[in-house]
Amino acid sequence: MKYRQVIAYRHYFTDFFEAQPKKVQNKIIKVFDAIEQMERIPGSYLKRIVDSDGLYEIRVQLANSIFRVFCIFDGDKFVILLTGFQKKSQKTPQKELAKAKNIMMEYYKEKENIL
Repeated sequence: MKYRQVIAYRHYFTDFFEAQPKKVQNKIIKVFDAIEQMERIPGSYLKRIVDSDGLYEIRVQLANSIFRVFCIFDGDKFVILLTGFQKKSQKTPQKELAKAKNIMMEYYKEKENIL
């Protein structure tokens, strides 16, 4: 049973995804499947970004490589994928966070214009 649907907004996430090796792509898909099918998503897969107006990061780890995919919820059914990056330090790079926030604002503005 699916509790939510994971979809990508525009090309931002897919550009990142397609640039990854097949092993990384498979791991990302595995985590997305879990997010869709679990009623309660564990913190090891999804974490809210503090002070970010609803921005979350999907957490993917493969061996020693750590990847993050920024996303938002649209209602309680959809997870909109914004952008991704390979994490190389303890803190999330401000550049990546700013990029995700800009894409999030773009999504909401576009949605507002459609409605």
